[in-house]
Amino acid sequence: MTTSRPAPKIPGADHPITVTPTGRRVTVRIGDTVLADTTAALTLQESTYPPVQYIPLADVEPGRLERTETHTYCPYKGEASYYSLVVPDADETTDAVWTYQDPYDAVAGIAGHVAFYPNRVDIRLTD
Repeated sequence: MTTSRPAPKIPGADHPITVTPTGRRVTVRIGDTVLADTTAALTLQESTYPPVQYIPLADVEPGRLERTETHTYCPYKGEASYYSLVVPDADETTDAVWTYQDPYDAVAGIAGHVAFYPNRVDIRLTD
């Protein structure tokens, strides 16, 4: 038996969402370990929330992500799935990364990208 989700909410004046190229180099680290390094990140700005950097999965260091069973739902973006970080001796690595594999049309650009919780990793934008 499958459960149906409500219809997606469409971003608008009351809840704007934009996805734009970041236009800068984005590096993600935990301690001295580089997890991702890209010039192809996307910035998702949702309503009044802080902007989120979405990194192409291809620009994440191989072997640093391990899929978990966690899933959450956003009425504007769809179903998110999660990864834990594979970094020896690092704290708080479980479900530290999320992705929308099949995002709703309004944010379709983030497909194939992942986002990292900024309180668990160091995310730096440089020119």
